[in-house]
Amino acid sequence: MNEEKLLEEFQAKIDRGEKIEPNDWMPDAYRKNLIRMMSQHAHSEIVGMLPEGNWITRAPNLRRKMILLAKIQDEAGHGLYLYSAAETLGATREEMLDALHDGRAKYSSIFNYPTLTWADMGMVGWLVDGAAMVNQVSLMGTSYGPYSRAMVRICKEEAFHNRQGYEIVATLCAGTEEQKAMAQEALNRWWFPALTMFGPKGADSVHSDQALKWQIKREDNESLRQKFINMTVPQAEARGLVIPDPNLKWNEDEKRYEYSELNWDEFFNVIKGNGPMNKERVKARKDAHDKGLWVRQAAEAYAEKRKSKVA
Repeated sequence: MNEEKLLEEFQAKIDRGEKIEPNDWMPDAYRKNLIRMMSQHAHSEIVGMLPEGNWITRAPNLRRKMILLAKIQDEAGHGLYLYSAAETLGATREEMLDALHDGRAKYSSIFNYPTLTWADMGMVGWLVDGAAMVNQVSLMGTSYGPYSRAMVRICKEEAFHNRQGYEIVATLCAGTEEQKAMAQEALNRWWFPALTMFGPKGADSVHSDQALKWQIKREDNESLRQKFINMTVPQAEARGLVIPDPNLKWNEDEKRYEYSELNWDEFFNVIKGNGPMNKERVKARKDAHDKGLWVRQAAEAYAEKRKSKVA
């Protein structure tokens, strides 16, 4: 069967809502797009542990410390699910991590911003994980089976992370004037970067059209961003917080919020490695990987020893 016919049958299978599995025929571009997307997602989970890890020793009480530790552990697990899903397409863990460490692979730009106060832990859970959850719920319907199934587990845990973040924000807003001001100040810093997490609109998104055709993505960037804004603005208002956008207003006809143009120059500058914490984040991940070499070598040696005994 020639490639044109294979491609036609591949698209028909996707259009019928069937999942593509690792041993199925697929175009090279589909495989590469998925590896890029899943590895970037995995990198984001792993790098995303760093700004939160910065607050483990400074959490305000034992309860908060335990919750934060549990959340970071969840994110490590998410990274492993996603690396494993990408490996079903022929990528290796080492190749993906090497690409992260030498700058060839990207991760979510949001993790290149500093977490300056405890209120930032609330914003990361409420805004960052909230935006991720909106995107990831859509990804549960992605056409690639292993990715879709991984997202079911991940979304359940991300929903907990989102509620945990909002609970921090709600507690601060119900506290002293200084605590509520801290929450507002953090919201002012995180709002616009959180909106850029969905990526540029339409034609400005390099991979979007093909990903939508193959149902790797199920919704376009702007549709997801609008869902997030519509969900989040009422939550902010319920706590007496002010969204830091003078142009934000409800469009009754279209049932959505209008908002200011986002700073895409800043977004692309951060993506290129020039954000406030880019170098520190990558260095921390590379250092951890290098220091863990002996553990990986020991595990491989143990596995080989077990294998030889069985043989």
